Parts: sequence; structure tokens; C-alpha cells
Amino acid sequence: MTNTNTTPEQPAVPPLPEQPPASPVPAKKKLSPLTAGILGLVLGAGIVGGAWAITANSSSEPDTFTLEGTFALMEDAVDIGDSCGGRYDSGYDDIQEGTSVTVYGAAGDVVATGHLTNGEKALGTCTFDVAVEDVPKGEKFYKVEVAHRGTVQVSAEEAENGEFAASLG
Repeated sequence: MTNTNTTPEQPAVPPLPEQPPASPVPAKKKLSPLTAGILGLVLGAGIVGGAWAITANSSSEPDTFTLEGTFALMEDAVDIGDSCGGRYDSGYDDIQEGTSVTVYGAAGDVVATGHLTNGEKALGTCTFDVAVEDVPKGEKFYKVEVAHRGTVQVSAEEAENGEFAASLG
């Protein structure tokens, strides 16, 4: 019979070396502050440039449009230099090239401003071009006012399609 209460003899553990063995991977060198700064600058510029390129080439529609159309002064129109406008004593003397055009949103707030341009007189009527840039999209309708003469309401579709038309007199 064998004694099972005895522990078998263990192999001897070799002693640890006094110096660790040489690593097959060389130790990493620390970057100098100047090198780290230049590397950070180059990486940062690359990220910003990449983001700019992606957003610049995106095909999303602009959030604004140019409201275009015409405004006609139907009476008391006279030639004014290369343009036309209201006769000085007619009550329409504020209507001429450069007269303000204000666009209001559905809530009544001013959303964009512009002015009358390219006045042309024909058959006693002075017709101006209206082009108000940077009108924000998203309103149900717009109201357009020339000078202080009251507003004309246009649907969002008409406004965005350049279908504004109004007259006075």
C-alpha cells in the first residue's frame, strides 16, 4: 500500500536573473514639445479642412431664397434720370429706385429687406424690379411692403418661385 498523504517532490525553481532580458521591441522615445506641437497643428488642420470640404460639397438646399417680382406705379410716374418714379407733388414721390422693400414672416416679424431697382417707364407706368435676398424659407406666407404703403400677402410657393407682383395708384 502506498501513502497518499505525502506531497510529491516539487522541481526546483531556477533563480531569477539579476537583469531582465533585453526586449525585442526598442523603448519608445518621447516627442519633444516642438514636434508634438507641430504634429498637433497638422492633425488639427487636417480635421478642420476635411470637415470644411465635406460641408462645402454637401448638396443640401439653402435655407433662404431671393424673393423676386415687380412693383408698378400706375399713375403720376415721371422720368428721373435713367429711371422713373413718382412725380414730386403727387403723393407718390417716395416711390423710385432705392425705395425700401420689407418682407415680413407669417408672425409679422421682419425677415428680410431690400429695395426697388431698374425702374422703367412705359405708357405712364413706372415698373420696378424687386429682388430681396436672404429671405428665410419655412413660413406659411409672406407679406411684402414697399415704402410705407401697406403689405401684400403672397404664399410661400409664390414667394419662392419669384411670382411677387404689386401695384400702386
